[in-house]
Amino acid sequence: MKGTHFEFRFRMMINMVIIVFGFNAPGSASWSAFTGASRQASLIEWLPLQLSRANLLSFAAAVPAVILFAAAFAGLAALLRVWGSAWLGPSTVINAQMKAYGVTAGGPYRYVRNPLYLGVWFMVAALAFLMTPIGALITMVLITLFQLRLILGEEAFLANQLGQPYQTYLRAVPRFIPRLRGAPAPTGRKPHWLRAVLTELTPVGVFVAFAFLSWRYDYRLMGKAILVSFGFGLLGRAFAMGSDKDSGATK
Repeated sequence: MKGTHFEFRFRMMINMVIIVFGFNAPGSASWSAFTGASRQASLIEWLPLQLSRANLLSFAAAVPAVILFAAAFAGLAALLRVWGSAWLGPSTVINAQMKAYGVTAGGPYRYVRNPLYLGVWFMVAALAFLMTPIGALITMVLITLFQLRLILGEEAFLANQLGQPYQTYLRAVPRFIPRLRGAPAPTGRKPHWLRAVLTELTPVGVFVAFAFLSWRYDYRLMGKAILVSFGFGLLGRAFAMGSDKDSGATK
């Protein structure tokens, strides 16, 4: 079940393949153009209708409720990614190889062991609202399995490299569900917020798209905004990586 070094090295590309597949799953606009079949509604359009049919909410109430739910996922993704990156630094977050500089128990790592992987999961969950229901289901199954493989592989690597200090950390901090009480004492490491934001412009852009553009109900515009944020995210990562190396920051 553990992910390989190959999967870790190409994790960003594999995440992108999963997301692209979800957007082109059966029933999507791309699939319909290729096969001639009718296009299905996206999850953000389909779910309010199902809620109203089940008499759980009126359609007028279900639409903003679903949008707020998707925006909350996107906001949580941006929070976890920026917060986690601020404590690790771009040279660790972006690195193609697993690194074991030491146990990080500051910032979000005091409460949950894998904030960055959880951030990816929540970001993809937000994006899934723009996919067809079947595309969203397939995407979430695949991204969940892949993130779990990465987590198990990285935890095994860190346990082997860091030994007892990391074993102590594993017992103190949960893998997925944050522990708010009894968290380890924070480390002396300081967060670097500007570099973290530059590193995580993509999840920030996804949050902005859902929080502000979704109310226009122009999901094509949202998709374009997300693509733009992905482009800026690549540039931001390159700049943050260079700044991180120039500063000589330790992780």
